[in-house]
Amino acid sequence: MDVRKIQLPREIHTGAGVIEETGTICKNLRLEGRVLVVTGPNTLKIAGEAVIDSLECEGYDVHNITIDSPSKESVLEVQNKIDGCSLVLGVGGGKVIDVAKLASTRSANNFISVPTAASHDGIASPRASIKNEGGTVSLKAEPPIGVIADTKIISKAPFRLLAAGCGDIVSNYTAILDWKLAHRLLNEDYSDSAAALSMMTAKMTIKSADAIKEGLTESAGLVVKALISSGIAISIANTSRPASGSEHKFSHALDIVAPKPALHGEQCGVGTIMMMYLHGGDWKFIRDTLKLIKAPTTAREMGIEPEYIIEALRIAHTIRKERYTILGDRGLTEEAAESLAEKTGVI
Repeated sequence: MDVRKIQLPREIHTGAGVIEETGTICKNLRLEGRVLVVTGPNTLKIAGEAVIDSLECEGYDVHNITIDSPSKESVLEVQNKIDGCSLVLGVGGGKVIDVAKLASTRSANNFISVPTAASHDGIASPRASIKNEGGTVSLKAEPPIGVIADTKIISKAPFRLLAAGCGDIVSNYTAILDWKLAHRLLNEDYSDSAAALSMMTAKMTIKSADAIKEGLTESAGLVVKALISSGIAISIANTSRPASGSEHKFSHALDIVAPKPALHGEQCGVGTIMMMYLHGGDWKFIRDTLKLIKAPTTAREMGIEPEYIIEALRIAHTIRKERYTILGDRGLTEEAAESLAEKTGVI
């Protein structure tokens, strides 16, 4: 008998000022006992203190830890601090949320995601991006039991982060094309419902591109809801395929070769332009949408030298070799990589 389990967040709370309700939300979820709040150096003041105050007002015994990087060492630090806690809240950007998510999964604890920026779809997904000696790896984790996304706080984050989140959503276009390709060529499992949700999310974001402006809570709400939806598509598929394909391979390769990589979503957006070209799709439409959102579309705008773009394209097929994409098993030659980046205006 084919039995599948799909884990999704039980509750999602979005809106301006919703962070003040954190304690009440946790009570309504019937979560009790000691609580660990994980933050970053900046996000402790931005949102962490408000979360702690709200929890303490509801009688929770609150402890907190601040982490500096999304490393395996940080995951271990949080795991060591979890002992005796029944709930973990990750309050911060993608790095904080991914570390808290993985640590709570490994410690069999409930986890609530409290994003302070909408920069990538890790907000609600069952994946965590963690750095190790070889670069960044995407690891399986349990999705949060709840999401508390305060759009007032998210709208005050640097607009570059919101634009990067849009880049991560737009990359669903080529991720789905790669997934379909692997399904046709290798008979890889494919979920129509997960793919449809992922594509709907990307199309709705692009349709609303001209409404995504700096400092607006409505814009923050649009993007954060799309990122949550993208994360749910990953949970439904039980694989990151709905939101991660050749463009993500390019981004992870760039993390390895570039001395100073750009934001994950920025790199995925630029990768989507080039991978859409390889698929024979409307890459100019992707490029123009990213420009409208004020996301980077060139190596220069990302602050990355052309040589690293070419090298990342050349080795991208070696990232997660088991995941077949338009890059194939042999990847691009240096000449083909340079031609691709030039034809799409990336370099």
